[in-house]
Amino acid sequence: MNIKEETIEAYALKNAIEHEGKAQAGAVLSPLFAEGLKKEEIKEIMPKINEILKKINSLSLEKQKSLFSKYENKVKHRKTRAEDELPELPGAEKGVVMRFRPAPSGTMHVGHLISNLFNSLYVKKYGGKLYVIIDDTDPETTLKESYENLKKDCDWAFGNVSEYLNSSDRMDLYYKYIEKLIEKDKAYVCECSQEDFKNKYSDKAKDCPCRKNSIKENQEKWEKMLDKGKAGYKESEAVLRFKSGMQEKNPAMRDFPLARINLTKHVRQGDKYKVWPLMNLVVSIDDIELGMTNIIRGKDHKDNAKRQEMIFSVFKKKYPWTSFIGRLKFTDLILSKRKLTEAIAAGEFEGTDDTRIPTVASLRKRGFKPEAFKKFVTQRGLSEVDKTMDSKEFFRLIELYSKE
Repeated sequence: MNIKEETIEAYALKNAIEHEGKAQAGAVLSPLFAEGLKKEEIKEIMPKINEILKKINSLSLEKQKSLFSKYENKVKHRKTRAEDELPELPGAEKGVVMRFRPAPSGTMHVGHLISNLFNSLYVKKYGGKLYVIIDDTDPETTLKESYENLKKDCDWAFGNVSEYLNSSDRMDLYYKYIEKLIEKDKAYVCECSQEDFKNKYSDKAKDCPCRKNSIKENQEKWEKMLDKGKAGYKESEAVLRFKSGMQEKNPAMRDFPLARINLTKHVRQGDKYKVWPLMNLVVSIDDIELGMTNIIRGKDHKDNAKRQEMIFSVFKKKYPWTSFIGRLKFTDLILSKRKLTEAIAAGEFEGTDDTRIPTVASLRKRGFKPEAFKKFVTQRGLSEVDKTMDSKEFFRLIELYSKE
C-alpha cells in the first residue's frame, strides 16, 4: 500500500472542516482511490483511517483549519472522482435507453442490485429511458408473486424506471420476428433430440439433417409447433434453431435454440401459448424494438451477447454499445434465487424481507438507503474483475456511505 499517512490526514482535515469539525471515514476513503488506493487494500487501510479520524475529530475546528493550511494546495484543487461521477458512455450525449431484465423466479437480492444500478445511474446522468422488462417466457419457473415484488424492489432501488414490461405480453411480436427469421432462411425447425443434436452434430461440428429444410418446409413445421391439436408437435419433439453455423469455433454458438414447446400453464397467460421463445430471442427483439443504446451486464453473458449480435445482424441493426462487469461474490451469503425461494418456502426464513437474508426487501426493511449502494457501485466502477468479500466488510462500507 502506497498511501502515505499525511495524505490520509490531509483528506480527513478537509472533510472535517467541511462538516463542522467531524470527518467521516467513507468521505476520507473515497478520494484515496484517486491517490492510487486499490480496492483490495480497503481492509488494510481502514484501521489507519479510523485512527487518524479519532485524532482529527478530537481537535477544535480552529485547530483543524490551522493544520490543514499546510495541505491546502495539495488537496483543494485536486480533481477527485465524486461518488456520483461515472465514466462517460460513448454516444450518450442525446440520452440513453437502458434496461434491467429480472426473471420472476424468485426474490431480487443484493447481487441483482449491485449488478444493475449502473443502468439507473446512467439514465439519470444523461437522461433517457430505463425499462424493466420482466423475463417471464419460462412458464416453469415464473412465480405469480414475483411481479409485484420486483416492481416494489425496482421502484425502491432505482427510482427512475420509465416503464415496466412483461415479456409474455409481447408474444405476438416475438412470433412475427420468428416468421421473418424463417423467411430469411436464418431459422429452422429441428426434430433432433437434444442429446443427438449435441453428441452427433454440435460436438462434431457437423450439420444436422434438419438444417437442409427448405424455407417452405420450415414454415410448415413452425405451424406444426404452434398447432395445439393432435397433428401438432408434442413437447421435446421439435425446437426452433438459429442458423448461426455448425462450424462456429465456439460450440456454444452453433445453431443455438430460439424457441421451444412447453405446455406448463403460465401464471399470467394460462394455456394461451404453446411455444415459448427463449432468452436470446426475446432480448434481441426487445432491444431492437425499444431502441436500446447501451447495455451493461454481467460478464457471464458474453456468449449471449454474441448470439444476440448475430440476430441483430440479420435485421441489419447496429448492436448497442455493451460493457461487461464482474460479479460481486460473497463468502457467507446465499445469492441464489432458487435456494432463497426454497428456504423461504420451507419456513427457514419468515419471508422475503427476513433481515437474515440479502434480499432487496430485507435491505429496505433494515433501513438502508439506495444512495449508499449507488456510491458503492460507482466507486467500484465498470470493471470485469470479480470482487470477493464477506458480508461484514460489505455492509461496513454501505454504512459508511450511508453517513456521508
